[in-house]
Amino acid sequence: MRNQNQTPLLDTLKACAQHPHAPFYTPGHKRGQGISKSLSDVFGKAVFGADLPELAELDNLFAPSGVIQQAQQLAAEAFGASQTWFLVNGSTCGIEAAILATCGTGDKIILPRNVHSSAIASLILSGAIPIFIHPEYDSVLDIAHSITPRAVSSALEQHPDAKAVFMVYPTYYGVCGDVEAIASLAHQHNIPLIVDEAHGAHFAFHPQLPTPALAAGADISVQSIHKVLGALTQASMLHVQGNNIDIDRISKALQLVQSTSPSYLLLASLDAARQQMALDGEELMSRTLELAQEARIRISQIPGLSVLEISLDETSAGFVALDKTRLTITVSGLGLTGFEAEEILNDKLGVTAEFSSLQHLTFIISLGNTQKDIEQLVQAFSTLSKEYRKTPSPAYSLLMREAKDLFSITGNSIHLSPREAFFAPTENLPFKQTSERICAEIICPYPPGIPILMPGEMISPCALEYLQHIQELGGFISGCADTSLRTLKVVKA
Repeated sequence: MRNQNQTPLLDTLKACAQHPHAPFYTPGHKRGQGISKSLSDVFGKAVFGADLPELAELDNLFAPSGVIQQAQQLAAEAFGASQTWFLVNGSTCGIEAAILATCGTGDKIILPRNVHSSAIASLILSGAIPIFIHPEYDSVLDIAHSITPRAVSSALEQHPDAKAVFMVYPTYYGVCGDVEAIASLAHQHNIPLIVDEAHGAHFAFHPQLPTPALAAGADISVQSIHKVLGALTQASMLHVQGNNIDIDRISKALQLVQSTSPSYLLLASLDAARQQMALDGEELMSRTLELAQEARIRISQIPGLSVLEISLDETSAGFVALDKTRLTITVSGLGLTGFEAEEILNDKLGVTAEFSSLQHLTFIISLGNTQKDIEQLVQAFSTLSKEYRKTPSPAYSLLMREAKDLFSITGNSIHLSPREAFFAPTENLPFKQTSERICAEIICPYPPGIPILMPGEMISPCALEYLQHIQELGGFISGCADTSLRTLKVVKA
């Protein structure tokens, strides 16, 4: 067991920042001397003294043999991995590297339809062929959960030549699928399970939290340490365990997608966040869980509101556990959309959510939250319930009905790989003329934030009808060049 109290990277960065010398290396501000006064007035001067490049003492991110290597080894032990890589380009680059390391051009990968855009970018970069499976869908709450073992098993039977399985754990709502069963299925076919665990970096540090993906059998886990722990924004980690992953391919893939000028402020924050959790993680998470539970109980008692919970009476293969630090509150009982509630809370009541959807608001409660935060959150929802109720509009009710038919119109009609579609010659056509053409962009209505069309898929008439109806009702379309939907980008015939 390594001494988790040490911070080799942070300590060395501090020493380098304090060492007096004449700097003739990047960055151009020379340890803060050339920083704009307006910037230093906001952030202070001390932080810029530690904004250093890959000096000899600070090791090399792509070929670590010194303090970065030591810090990564400490992190691997703390998070339960056999090997860990620090990421300065967010979990996005970790997901890209994981897929690049396991799938090549023409290789199949099984993954959920509601993946993060970084997974779609990975398909474009790698040339892999997606085998999309639908996640379990709660049509009452309009929430997509996890993919199920049954769906994965069926996909593997139909595509025994698949090279990897990919899943999201937990979802943005904190919902966790059955990683253990899905990992077992993947391993029966001698392929790895890659897990987008961006929102689950805290799982390893408290027994009341869901099982970490690695402990449940995943081969690769990518975690955003900044999202729920104490690292700086963009600081993440990629973890590997077992013998199903080519370590050298991971390292080479990361060289393709990470900056060659990594920020040591980000790297040092990973070292410090690991130390904090290794030493005090259970205590910090106990306090966080207490705050979350208090908020959950008090808000669920406010008229017109309900809180997402896991059902103990009804088993769900796509919802086997819930991260109780993630608070999803349904506001539709107040006659409000989540978007309207978010605006009221932020502009008038001093509370800002992580994100909103048609019926819900989702909040991340982490080690940085306080009792005062919880009081303000509860009071804000009490005020929302008392003073901002209204009668739902007919358009809102219609949109609610349409949302329940979402997965009946999404398909797996892949005619080109996402990579082929991305690089193919394209043209913009009037919306109504794109039926039965191959899509060249991601079309994602928000709500509910699940792509209806992706590059390489055939555009169906029912998908066009759905998208048009969503827009008429005031929904937002993201991912496409023309968000007005007057035109769509398609592959040239």
